[in-house]
Amino acid sequence: MNKLKLIKFSGWGIAIIFLFLVPTFFDSPYWIYLLIMCGMNVILASSLRTINLTGQLSLAHGGMMTFGAYTTALLVMKLGMSSWLALLITGVATFIIAYIVGYLFMRLKGIYFSMVTLFFALVIILLILQWDSLTEGAMGLINIPTADSISVFGLFTIDFAVKTNFYYLTLVIVLISLLVLYAFEHSRVGTAFRSISQSDSLAESIGIDTTKYKVIAFSVGCFFAGITGGLYAQYYGTLTPESFGFVYTIYVVVYMVVGGSGKFIGPIIGALLLTIVPAQFTSLGKYNPFFFAAILMLVIFFLPKGLVGLPDRIRTLIDNRKKNAGNKRINKKI
Repeated sequence: MNKLKLIKFSGWGIAIIFLFLVPTFFDSPYWIYLLIMCGMNVILASSLRTINLTGQLSLAHGGMMTFGAYTTALLVMKLGMSSWLALLITGVATFIIAYIVGYLFMRLKGIYFSMVTLFFALVIILLILQWDSLTEGAMGLINIPTADSISVFGLFTIDFAVKTNFYYLTLVIVLISLLVLYAFEHSRVGTAFRSISQSDSLAESIGIDTTKYKVIAFSVGCFFAGITGGLYAQYYGTLTPESFGFVYTIYVVVYMVVGGSGKFIGPIIGALLLTIVPAQFTSLGKYNPFFFAAILMLVIFFLPKGLVGLPDRIRTLIDNRKKNAGNKRINKKI
C-alpha cells in the first residue's frame, strides 16, 4: 500500500471513529435527527451516482423511496413481520421492480429515460393514493413501529425507540451501503459502467452488453433507495404519499451534482453540506428550493466537477497566477 492510499484510508478511519463519537459531542434530539437525515441522504445521493455512472440520470429515487417506505410499514403493520425481515424484503422487491422497469425502458437515453423514470415514480405515488383500502390513501400511515430491539448475547438490549440508538443503526447501514457501492464501482462491473458512460457504441464493440449493465446499475441504485425508504418509515413512524415527491428527488440530484459525481466522495459531501446548512436557517424553509437552485447554478458555472473539484480548481488558479507573474518578469527584463 503506497503512502497516498495509507493517508486516504487513515482519513476514512478517523472520520468513522468521529461519527461513532458524535452523540457524545452533540447530545441533542435536534442534532441526532439532523445526522440521521444526513445518513439517509448520503445513501440516496451515492446510490443515484451508481446509476449515473452509466451516463443515465434517474428521477425515480423519490418514487422508489416511497415504495420502500410503504412496503416496510405495511409488512410490519399488516402481517406482523419482523422489521429486519421487512427491510430485507423491501430491498429485494424494489430491486426486482427496478429490474423490470429498467429492462423495458433502458434502451431510452438522456432526457427520455429521465422522463420515463419520473413518470414511473409518479405512478407509484398515484397508486398509493388510490389504493386507500391498503395504504389509507391521502391520510397516510401512522404509528409505524420502529426497528425491533436487538438482544446482544442476552446481556443487554438495544432499543431503537431511543433516537441515539437509531442514529447508530443508520450509521451502520450507511457504512455498509457505501462499502457495497464502493466495491461495486471498483469491480469489473464498475469498469463496464464507466465504459458505457464514455461511449455506448464503443462499449458494445468490445462485447459489453450495455443494456444489461444499465439495468443492473438502475436496479442496484433503486435497491438502496428502497432500503432508505424503509429506514425512514421506521424512524418517523408516519407516512404520506407526498413524503418523497418530485422536489425531494431533485434535491437528491442536486446533492450528487453539487458534491461532484466524478468521485465517490462527491455525493457524500454534497448530501452532508446541503442537509446541514439549510437546516440552520429554518425560518427560510419555504425558500429552500431557491437556495438549492442558486447553489446548483453557482456550481455548474464555477465548479463543473462539483465541490470535489475545488482543490484542483484552486491549484489551477495558483499555477496560472505564478505563470502570469513569471511572464511579466520576463517581459520586464526584455
